[in-house]
Amino acid sequence: MKIADEWVTLDATQAVFSMLEDAGYQALFVGGCVRNALLDAPVKDIDIATDAHPEAVIKLAKAAGLKSVPTGVDHGTITVVSDRTPHEITTFREDVETHGRHAVVAYASDVVQDARRRDFTMNALYADRRGQVIDPLGGLADLEARRVRFIENPDQRITEDYLRILRFFRFHAWYGDPSGGLDADALAAVAGHLDGLDSLSRERVGSEMTRLLAAPDPAPSVAAMQSVGVLQRILPGAQDVALAPLVHLEQQAGFAPDAIRRLAALGGQEVAERLRLSNAEARLLDRLRQYVGTATPAIELGYREGEGTGQSVLLLRAALLDTPFDPEDMRRVAEGVTAQFPVVAADLMPALSGPDLGQKLRELEALWLASDCVMTRDQLLQSGH
Repeated sequence: MKIADEWVTLDATQAVFSMLEDAGYQALFVGGCVRNALLDAPVKDIDIATDAHPEAVIKLAKAAGLKSVPTGVDHGTITVVSDRTPHEITTFREDVETHGRHAVVAYASDVVQDARRRDFTMNALYADRRGQVIDPLGGLADLEARRVRFIENPDQRITEDYLRILRFFRFHAWYGDPSGGLDADALAAVAGHLDGLDSLSRERVGSEMTRLLAAPDPAPSVAAMQSVGVLQRILPGAQDVALAPLVHLEQQAGFAPDAIRRLAALGGQEVAERLRLSNAEARLLDRLRQYVGTATPAIELGYREGEGTGQSVLLLRAALLDTPFDPEDMRRVAEGVTAQFPVVAADLMPALSGPDLGQKLRELEALWLASDCVMTRDQLLQSGH
């Protein structure tokens, strides 16, 4: 099998291969770029595996007039920039010691050794500079079947890094066959190592969960997480029952996936803190949750919160409360975004000032919103007398 994508033959990328191979080193595309190309999915990053050590890569880049950046030199990774295109070059490695979070690695000279330390068979695919695929561990069959499977022993792969539990579900959400179910051996191994999740940092867990929930349809993966106890372990109180209906509504209404909206559908306790969300993400999650249980009209949601948040609330209400979804409400949210409250403070002065002025403005605004934002300035002022 051969990758025929344009990025393989770019002069900038071929220059990096020449830099390594002309010096007698091996150079192979690896990981995500190979996997995604074979799945006809977008390729964002170009990763190259080599038997050249980092110091050799730096020297070769300098001699070739290319910029090198020690982005992960402690792990054997140097980023080489060729014609403004970054190429992440990592020396073949094998694990010497593992501690459930970070492995102690040693450089290797053999691609099979390098492949065996990776997580899933579909990530242990390589390709030469011409795009010819190299499959040292039989991952191609799994990729073609859209089957996410740990390399060799699932228990061993998980205990090497417990984050692989969450990565397993994320990869199934993005690349797995939703009709084929999840690998039974992997699920059994996951169920036996739930305690390992407690050793992971909240940042790592949060990153995996938001990336998982951004998949086109994460519902089958999250349902499996709940069935084996992973979801409760990382988000106590969370339930997946509303996620599949939400995804269906999003697709029906033409909405792009949104991880925070879907996180709101899961519920759970202290989610923002447990996943170490950014301040902006935490605020949005809080606003969504606050509004879902209210009867705030669609036009007011748009007026107060903007189109994106307002429409997310409507989707969540329908999914969580099992209420009918009215597409017309989406239009009303948009109306609220552009609506302008016609009364200003000066209209009520000098008769009112201070707290009394603020209270009156709020009363008139509520009256205006209750009229679907159609009452005029004069009508509102007259209503106050």
